[in-house]
Amino acid sequence: MGKTVCSYRDLVAWQKAMDLVTEIYRATQKFPKEELFGLTSQIPRAAVSIQSNIAEGQGKLSRKEFIHFLGNARGSLMELETQLLIGRNLDYLSEEKANTILGLTAELGRILNGLLSSLKK
Repeated sequence: MGKTVCSYRDLVAWQKAMDLVTEIYRATQKFPKEELFGLTSQIPRAAVSIQSNIAEGQGKLSRKEFIHFLGNARGSLMELETQLLIGRNLDYLSEEKANTILGLTAELGRILNGLLSSLKK
């Protein structure tokens, strides 16, 4: 039998989002200084939004609200992927690093989709 979720910290989606944001902060440290107020700040902001929305949604009092916040988390994930692709296209991220992080975003996307599907049943 599966583990009971008592806290947002018990959610695999939140745990994977925490792993992702750690990788994002490490990767953006190497971005050019002239991007400090551009992608260097925007990418981590989108990444932080993912687990923040998961946590906030799990803390809400209704399933409908949780679903809404998980939708926001998915939106932030898509925003993050887009920004990572821009960073890769500008050679701020190596192809290898971008692919590694995009693999993490794809995994998190599948987990979020599964969580959303289970809540909508």
